[in-house]
Amino acid sequence: MAHEYGFWITKELNEMSSQEWESLCDGCAKCCIFKFEEDETGHILQTDVVCKLLDLENCCCSKYDQRKVLVHDCITITPDNILDLKWMPESCSYRLLASGKELPSWHPLVTENSKSAQLAGKTVQGRVISELDVDDLEDRIIGWFDPNN
Repeated sequence: MAHEYGFWITKELNEMSSQEWESLCDGCAKCCIFKFEEDETGHILQTDVVCKLLDLENCCCSKYDQRKVLVHDCITITPDNILDLKWMPESCSYRLLASGKELPSWHPLVTENSKSAQLAGKTVQGRVISELDVDDLEDRIIGWFDPNN
């Protein structure tokens, strides 16, 4: 079932069908990056490692329908929790809309091209490795997480 162009402008997040909600994802895969939260400060430390289920070539989950069973701590993003997930980047389409902002010009819904986020260089593609190829996750910390990127 196709959705109507511009539905994200006219509907509230909690009014969207599951298909519309899922289509908001821009495919950046930044939510699949492993991060640590410092106990003392609450700062988020980011690695360059992603979930074993991430298809590194296409920046999408290879087992999306089974992800919650295969990766027990995989978080489902909802209209109710998106603004509470401080480790989600400000560029996240869900976060943008929940904050009353517009989708970026490169978003696949705006361009009507499913690869536009990759073509615009907005994904983790080419910048991360799978957890399957890592021995010590803490050795892969690359810096402070900046939710504005």
